[in-house]
Amino acid sequence: MIRSELIQKIADENPHLYQRDVERIVNTVFNEITSAMANGNRVELRGFGAFSVKKRDARTGRNPRTGESVPVEEKHVPFFKAGKLLRERLNGKA
Repeated sequence: MIRSELIQKIADENPHLYQRDVERIVNTVFNEITSAMANGNRVELRGFGAFSVKKRDARTGRNPRTGESVPVEEKHVPFFKAGKLLRERLNGKA
């Protein structure tokens, strides 16, 4: 599901809301999650999961074409850990 499909589904299930308002709500939620993670904070949505930022140390990598060693800088990457309820629903237990 992509963002526009999510917006459309929420708008269809809530006919009392205008689509532009649903779009604004969805974008605000995503922007807040992104901002919190950019500041190094963890975002937890109970029953769904937790978003966090993990630090990857600098290392020496290899260019796959030439086999030459290249330095790879330290970086931060997004990480998602599924919540218990989500894992159970995916495995057909709830």
